[in-house]
Amino acid sequence: MVGIVIVSHSYKVAEGIYDLAMQMAAENDHIIPAGGMEDRAIGTDAFKIMAAIEQADTGDGVAVLADLGSGIMSAEMAIEMLDGGDIKVRIADAPVLEGAISAAVASTSGASLDEVIEAAEEARTASKLS
Repeated sequence: MVGIVIVSHSYKVAEGIYDLAMQMAAENDHIIPAGGMEDRAIGTDAFKIMAAIEQADTGDGVAVLADLGSGIMSAEMAIEMLDGGDIKVRIADAPVLEGAISAAVASTSGASLDEVIEAAEEARTASKLS
């Protein structure tokens, strides 16, 4: 099962998105929130994100979703810091909330890393109004 890491500058936002994603994909225990700094202050921490990636990994890869540009930069740094580079990691260019839910459902359905990333990125174009 593809793991998912939710990166937000806010600890509470990452935890909230995690809660929603788990409601949609309760069987997936490899969704990991990585929000805020270690002391829960606003910010992103590459070491915290790296640890989340390692925890989320099942061998099928890890999809990372982030809220803002510096969250992406911290995620990229975390990926570079991974020992050995044995974990397949991709960052989705997707809205963090809608993307995380779509990714969680796809992952729980047995989708590949590429398919999970695609599901997350498709959330960019989903209309909320008909």
